[in-house]
Amino acid sequence: MSDATTINGNDGRRTDSSERIAAGLAKRYAAERRFRMYGIAAVVFALFCVGVLFTTIISSGWPSFMQTMVRLEVTLNPQDIDPEGTRDPQVLSSADYRKLIRQATLDLLPDVTSRRDKRRVHEMISPGATFALRELVMDDPSLIGKRVSVLFPMSDDIDQFNKGVIKAETPESGRRVSDKQIAWFQRLKDRGLVETVFNTTMFTEGDSREPELAGIWGAAVGSFYTLLVTLILSFPIGIASAVYLEEFAPKNRFTQIIEVNINNLAAVPSIVFGLLGLAVFLNFFGLPRSAPLVGGMVLTLMTLPTMIIAGRAALKAVPPSIREAALGMGASRVQMVSHHVLPLAMPGMLTGTIIGMAQALGETAPLLMIGMVAFIVDIPGGITDPSTVLPVQIYLWADSPERAFVEKTSGAIMVLLAFLVFMNALAVILRKRFERTW
Repeated sequence: MSDATTINGNDGRRTDSSERIAAGLAKRYAAERRFRMYGIAAVVFALFCVGVLFTTIISSGWPSFMQTMVRLEVTLNPQDIDPEGTRDPQVLSSADYRKLIRQATLDLLPDVTSRRDKRRVHEMISPGATFALRELVMDDPSLIGKRVSVLFPMSDDIDQFNKGVIKAETPESGRRVSDKQIAWFQRLKDRGLVETVFNTTMFTEGDSREPELAGIWGAAVGSFYTLLVTLILSFPIGIASAVYLEEFAPKNRFTQIIEVNINNLAAVPSIVFGLLGLAVFLNFFGLPRSAPLVGGMVLTLMTLPTMIIAGRAALKAVPPSIREAALGMGASRVQMVSHHVLPLAMPGMLTGTIIGMAQALGETAPLLMIGMVAFIVDIPGGITDPSTVLPVQIYLWADSPERAFVEKTSGAIMVLLAFLVFMNALAVILRKRFERTW
């Protein structure tokens, strides 16, 4: 009896223990499933937010790549353009082309007779039409005396109405396009004189007070020169600093302080570098304000910590056996680094450089501090010419009161995002292409 009781007791204890273990495993698996669901939910929510962001930007910015134009038959009257017939470029440039465009517009709307209505008709045509006609005549003076058919941009308000942003159903007091202007525009459209074309001005012109004439080319060129200066300065300094700290610098308290400061500088707000550039490069050295040269130097200070940290990480990834083999074959430390370690670490360094340049491309705060927020119309011709950059151009347009600048802002953001995606994709491709596993 006693033996049977003992066996049954042991079986009962084993059963209770198994049940506790099973219950614990069930709780653990349930917790893991919940954690996995939380992670999936977080990823889905993040993708949803990104999707909403991109959808909003694209839907708002896509119309900026289209422009409303009107075709006018302009008579290039010699008495208005070149009365003496000298074909002097200065005379051709100073002619009253605005009068010719006004007359061509009123020829299409002969029932417009009052002074007020004529002014409203003229407001439907962009001021840029005058410059377009002047360039046409100056490029080909033989057109003087002829009647030419030219596409001219319409005003930003008419452009917004044509794109459906301004609604005709809105009360006249609540929109910037009058009922008469809508009627005149519809008459021109019914006659086939209104065309919606690709907005080349967006990619060929600089900034302007008129939304239909504003473009990003000046800012794009300014960004190119600024990043060029940043790359020329930051790449060799960053690589040399990483190689020295990782391969040659003695491990003492001084170098530890340098490493700590580099890591801390990587987390410093970018506007601090703008203040440093304002105090040193502008106020102390007297370099030109609002120039890509100064902007590139400021961005160099900002990107150097990122490049140095990435470069050191790439050097650490090279196995010690490579160094030992090179030294064992009689190479010096300089030869070991330059011939063996540095080529193997270069893909990682290039990746860090591209990421740093992408970060510099999207920066605004440090450039605002050195004056690159100025209104610049001309396309910069060098690193010392006044210019702006794409992020600052977006900032300026976002602060403009005209409704057409809203879509211009979103369109410029699309272009900037395209550049950033391209640069980050290039970094990923280079890492995958040249990365080595040890």
